[in-house]
Amino acid sequence: MPTVNAYAATSAKSPLGPQAIQRRELGPRDVLVEIKFCGICHSDIHTVRGEWGEATYPLVPGHEIAGIVTGVGAQVTKHAVGDRVGVGCMVDSCGDCSSCHRGEEQHCLKGFVGTYGATGKDGQLTQGGYATHIVVTEDFVLKIPEGLALDAAAPLLCAGITTYSPLRRWGAGPGKKVAIVGLGGLGHMAVKLARAMGAEVTVLSQSLSKKEDGLRLGAHHYHATQNPETFQKLAGTFDLIVNTVSAKIDLDAYLSLLALDGALVTVGAPPEPLSLNAFSLFMPRRIFTGSLIGGVAQTQEMLDFCAKHHIGADIEVIPASKINDAYERVLASDVRYRFVIDTSTLK
Repeated sequence: MPTVNAYAATSAKSPLGPQAIQRRELGPRDVLVEIKFCGICHSDIHTVRGEWGEATYPLVPGHEIAGIVTGVGAQVTKHAVGDRVGVGCMVDSCGDCSSCHRGEEQHCLKGFVGTYGATGKDGQLTQGGYATHIVVTEDFVLKIPEGLALDAAAPLLCAGITTYSPLRRWGAGPGKKVAIVGLGGLGHMAVKLARAMGAEVTVLSQSLSKKEDGLRLGAHHYHATQNPETFQKLAGTFDLIVNTVSAKIDLDAYLSLLALDGALVTVGAPPEPLSLNAFSLFMPRRIFTGSLIGGVAQTQEMLDFCAKHHIGADIEVIPASKINDAYERVLASDVRYRFVIDTSTLK
């Protein structure tokens, strides 16, 4: 089994540090990817710190992976050595259930195999993209189109598809008014994508501190939610609200901003349960729902859409030695808008 350099957590409370890990031998339908860049997602922090359940250590996070194919198995037909590729939040699924047959592998009825912290079909713990190389079955490797820089493309594999999927599902486009709650790693991508889809885009943020950024990224309007007048002024306005924050919000207040048949979709994952008053849904026939990521086909669609519209993440590239500092800065909202690890610094 090949040994590669990585950065791993050894417990929920310890900092991440250098760790040699083993990747599986290249199987007939496997692709070997030399990782060039890997984004840091808030999910990485939640997972390695045991905030979403007990984790198994050592654990290498990272599911926003961009790199180059350096090896393929004998039966691989979708990728070739030298291809620019990405790997997102999934590295496998059962392939046999109704969800997988619909191209919704993220909703695999047997549970998809996560890029890290999951049990693969070989029974081994999966390890993610804070590493120099990864081996993935070809069906879960995405093509990164020419015109997308690999570093700015890496966060698209999670932040991009996490926001693209609900925007597509709920019809963001010309004539639709879309609000994005929060302007962070997810929110800044949602603004760019919704604007490119042709929607009228509003950012709803706690304060106006990022207003200039929000407008630069493509928002038409920007409002502070800490101002009570915002909810009065915008009542009944939006066809779609995408909530990207990982904190508890007043769902009833945000539902009041929806027009008839409008939808509030949450993609941020707060650690505590959310609650709402059922009457917030009844009168104007409003919808409250959630969204995960997208399937493989939709993720490729998203990458192609981003290439067509010249959309990448706003990033700060860091060496591996700065990962722990980056974690603290993410928690302090001190990044605009995604940290990306230069994995050459792991060598």
